[in-house]
Amino acid sequence: MSEASVPPAEPAPAPRRSALPAALTVLTVVSGFVDAVSYLGLGRVFAANMTGNVIIIGFAAAGAPGFSVLGSVTSLGAFLAGAVCAGRLTGVFAGRARATWVRSVFVTEAVLLAVATAVAFAWPGGATYTLIAVLAWAMGLRNATVRKLGVPDMTTTVLTMTLTGFASESSLAGGTAPRTGRRIASVVAMLAGATLGALLVLHHGLGWPLLVGTLLVAAAAAGYREPASDADDIRSA
Repeated sequence: MSEASVPPAEPAPAPRRSALPAALTVLTVVSGFVDAVSYLGLGRVFAANMTGNVIIIGFAAAGAPGFSVLGSVTSLGAFLAGAVCAGRLTGVFAGRARATWVRSVFVTEAVLLAVATAVAFAWPGGATYTLIAVLAWAMGLRNATVRKLGVPDMTTTVLTMTLTGFASESSLAGGTAPRTGRRIASVVAMLAGATLGALLVLHHGLGWPLLVGTLLVAAAAAGYREPASDADDIRSA
């Protein structure tokens, strides 16, 4: 067969993009809801932002009024317990597809938020420490998983390093401004979640923002997909 008669090779299909950044953006919105509930409705305690709890414990130790050492310690302890569970899950899912592992964590977080939602509706104004513990447990589970995934600028609960990178690597600072869209999306997502969560807490109580957060995480779990790849397992996350 002559060279001229050889049919041209078909172009390789474009690789499918991971849905993980979009899912983590949704979880960032939920973090805003969770901290709005915990800080505004559960005694000025953070369930997602552990840096805030460490600072609050320091304030309370110095005698500043209106801060709960017990609430912050409860949140820290539950958060660490959730992170331990995430480490155990990493071992359980070792060698399996990353999507299976991540979706399982998302579903577990949705279940924990659903439990918190049920408690908030059943005992409005009560069960404060139960709610703190359940919410912080869910956030610890998620944070440890997101840390393992290592998606740049998508921690889902804190923005300090994201904002630092946005400024220090900007064109104004002489940088190339990498991942600007992702960084802006993270900030906007957190701001939107905190704003909407605060509005719901202030006008409708704790149950409704938790319900919205539960539905968002459940939607992220249901919609999460990953391109098929032999190397795309938990060890390569």
